[in-house]
Amino acid sequence: MGNPKAFLIVPRKEAGYRPIHDRIHDFGEVEQTLNTRDRQEQASRCMDCGVPFCHWACPLGNKDPEWNDALYRGEWETAYKLLKKTNPFPEFTGRICPALCEKACVLYHTMGEAVTNRENEAAIAERAFMEGYVTIEQPQRNGLRVAVVGSGPAGLAAANALNYMGYEVTVFEKNEAAGGLLRYGIPNFKLNKKIIDRRISVMEQEGITFRYGEAVTSVAMLSQQQFSAIILATGTPVARDLKVPGRELKGVHLALELLSQQNRVLAGMEFCKEERITAKGKDVLVIGGGDTGSDCIGTAHRQGCKSVTQIEIMPKPPVGHNPATPWPNWSIILKTTSSHEEGCTRRWNINTLEFLGENGKLTGVKVQEIDWKPNPEGGRPIMVEKGEPFIIKAELCLLAMGFLKPEHPQYPDNVFVCGDAASGASLVVRAIASGLQTAKRVNEYLSK
Repeated sequence: MGNPKAFLIVPRKEAGYRPIHDRIHDFGEVEQTLNTRDRQEQASRCMDCGVPFCHWACPLGNKDPEWNDALYRGEWETAYKLLKKTNPFPEFTGRICPALCEKACVLYHTMGEAVTNRENEAAIAERAFMEGYVTIEQPQRNGLRVAVVGSGPAGLAAANALNYMGYEVTVFEKNEAAGGLLRYGIPNFKLNKKIIDRRISVMEQEGITFRYGEAVTSVAMLSQQQFSAIILATGTPVARDLKVPGRELKGVHLALELLSQQNRVLAGMEFCKEERITAKGKDVLVIGGGDTGSDCIGTAHRQGCKSVTQIEIMPKPPVGHNPATPWPNWSIILKTTSSHEEGCTRRWNINTLEFLGENGKLTGVKVQEIDWKPNPEGGRPIMVEKGEPFIIKAELCLLAMGFLKPEHPQYPDNVFVCGDAASGASLVVRAIASGLQTAKRVNEYLSK
């Protein structure tokens, strides 16, 4: 540990976001970067605590104290090698991970200022690509073939790990490019898609085959192609819908319909006027208070919306600290994203009753304020009405209420399920961890 007193004298410093008046006019990444000196100084704050809870909290088991120390010393290549041992895609998690490690940081619990692990991770990854620390490896092949269905973070992680083990890996992707929700669900202003393309290029050069536009409808299709094992990493394709009167009106869409189309437009794909979903000049209502809802808000601003309102059926979380979710639970507190900062009316304890329209087009949404009371039988609280219904004006409504957990039949022993397809919707970092764990299970199975 190079500077044992840094955590006492160096305050937390984040790179921050581009100015709002600048960033809402394009889809460039909103997050800025620190200069090299400031970044190394931030790494010095990692205090080499006796029990590194960051390592425990990270689904990948990242060894933050080790690579933070290397970063502080200016040993960027060493930092990358340490990071790569546990995380195959730090350029992804360094941008979009909610940083479970930072919520576990001793400095967060004692001073409220965690080490900037996520930003440090992104900086290490970018320096690695820039300086050539990311090299092409050619593993020795073992003669066995593995199919991976789905190229989201779980599928990519599994494919990457198995490739290094010597398996000949083929990734089947139903869409026109790899990435899953990384590409089609996360806006470019959070994750530029060139970052994904760069990693896919490395994986292809290392021997992984990607087959696009091929929807695998049954494992039997792949069994006939002499794959020794099959991994299903198909994510959670079914979004939670809202079956209330007026759902069929034009202007009511699932969040991913907007997000995936916008990402495809930025990639050069064209849509006719009838197909195009746009918030330009419209009052927009987002139903759902999570990250997907936040992404809809940022996208609506960049499309030129008139206004954005976000409603959530659950109560407003407390600010800063929540005694109901103490450590080591994930603290449920109010989250204000870069998209919220760009302008948004946020309301909680609001239930949606009906979509209203004229001539088949959405004009507003009837909602009602509700409250929650304890369930005498335990479990989920009981929703009760509070106040009279009212109407929120909207020409575009986006449903961002999460995804349904997939159900799977009984598969043969050589078929494995990983990522969100196995657990239901979760974090990118957990999907990557699941992919790595599944690769180990496949290797153990085939080694027998």
